[in-house]
This record gives sequence, structure tokens and C-alpha cells, in this order.
Amino acid sequence: MFETIGKKLLLLIFGPIISLLVKMKVTPNMVTTVGLLFNIVGCIVFIYGAERTHRGELSIVGWGGFWILLGGLFDVFDGHIARATGQSSKFGALYDSVLDRYSELFMFFGFTYYLISHHYLKTSMGSFIALIGSLMVSYVRSRAEGLGIECKVGIMQRPARIVLLGAGALFTGIFYSNFGDQRIYIDAMGTPLFEPMFIFAIPITIVAVLANFTAFHRLYHCKGELEKLDQNQKKDV
Repeated sequence: MFETIGKKLLLLIFGPIISLLVKMKVTPNMVTTVGLLFNIVGCIVFIYGAERTHRGELSIVGWGGFWILLGGLFDVFDGHIARATGQSSKFGALYDSVLDRYSELFMFFGFTYYLISHHYLKTSMGSFIALIGSLMVSYVRSRAEGLGIECKVGIMQRPARIVLLGAGALFTGIFYSNFGDQRIYIDAMGTPLFEPMFIFAIPITIVAVLANFTAFHRLYHCKGELEKLDQNQKKDV
């Protein structure tokens, strides 16, 4: 439900841009490719931040998040352009799926490289676990569809992951640029109650938990659907 509402809202906001791309005869595969390139730029931004900035300097994280969100927008555009121009095809769907996986891998590579380089060990582990969950969500759906089962259940699908992670990074940079490295401490605690990196770390943790939950939810869903198929086949015999 939330994904459908989100797509309708994006279509309402960015409809004119999609219409312009259609008029310019931009193909869905071109849009998909541009989305991947934006994610690669985002990855490069995080790597640059890892090598050229110090721990706690988070403006660069916001710029990385900006490019990730921009790539996510183009991931939404390609499907609408394909339907609007009648260019939907099996290869187009395959091409989109493959480049989506590459986009996520580059995104998480940038996240993890930055976090490890700046010694955010726990958050870097969360980023890797989120990567595992993200890939398994897609893998379970792919395997299920190969067995003839529709498998789109679960709350942490790709659009939700991209929005959470990209927005988390973007707002981390915005907060740091406006307020600096503001931290809240409690005397009895050895660690900060709040620091700007939490704005990025919390979405990563949410995705790490819910993406893996979604993968197992899909697996459970497929179990039920396969059992129904087996029962129907036995009845037919």
C-alpha cells in the first residue's frame, strides 16, 4: 500500500519530467543506465569522503545521499516511460533488474567503504547486513517467479530501501552543514545519546532488520503458495 501511494505521489510531482523525457524519445533502457551512473557517482562521493575527510565531517555524506536519491528517481522513471511509450519488453525488464542490483551493490560499497574508513564499525556491519537482506529480497522474488509464483509481499522493497538510505544520508549532511557536530551526552553513559551520524545509522539499521525480515516473509509466502500448487496437482491426478 505504502509503495503504491509513494509511486503515485512521485508520478504527481515528477510527471512533467517524465513527459519531457518521453517527448525527447529517451528510451527506458537509457533512463535505467543513467540511474546506475548516478549510483556510481554516489559511490565515488562516499569513497572520496572516506579518503579526503575526517571522522565527524559529514557534509560529504549528504552529497552521496543526494546522488543515491537521484538514481532512485530514475529507477522509477524507466518503468513509467516504458509503459507510456509501449516499449515494455522482457529484455527491458531483465536489463532493469540487473542494473538495479548493480546500483544497490555500488551504493552499499560506498556506504561500507566510508563507514569502515572512518571507524564506524557497528554501522559498517549494519550496512553489510542490509546489503545481504536487500539482495535476498530480490533473490527470493526471482526464484519464486521462476517457479511460477508471484512474490511481491513485504514492506522493505527496493523503493523503500532507497528512500530510507538515500534520505538518511542526505539529512545527515544537511544537519551537519547547519548545526555542525552537535552531540548530546548523559554523564552516566559512555557513548553519546545523539550525534549526527545517528541520522544515517538508524535507517541503515532499519533496512538491515526489515530487509532480512522481508526476505524470510517472502520465503514463508512461497512455501504456502507451493504447498497449494502441490495439493492442486495431486487433485488433478
